[in-house]
Amino acid sequence: MSIETIVDFGQATTAAERYRPAAEKVLKGDPEQAVFNHFESPCGQMNAGVWEGAVGQWTVNYTEHEYCEILQGVSVLRDQDGNAKTLRVGDRFVIPAGFRGTWEVLQACRKIYVIFEQKD
Repeated sequence: MSIETIVDFGQATTAAERYRPAAEKVLKGDPEQAVFNHFESPCGQMNAGVWEGAVGQWTVNYTEHEYCEILQGVSVLRDQDGNAKTLRVGDRFVIPAGFRGTWEVLQACRKIYVIFEQKD
């Protein structure tokens, strides 16, 4: 492979995929989202890019492991027991597969993500 295969997020011109969570998952607001998936591995198990979310709250059920780094905004991640973690600019964390709860965007949020979908 050559240097041309390196994916530089700062130079990427990936088109946005805009979407909203399914209506039955939305708890508050109108959380429109966009993903700029800059990289997908040939096997399809790993993806990396930038995600943006508007103010709102929705339920989540992670089937993948996800590394995140918050670039902008404020969000709150809550587990099924109601325990909360506030996520701000500069926070870096991993959400393991199997996590269930809610994601709430308090201020428009932008994050880097790396997702690994484990195949059984």
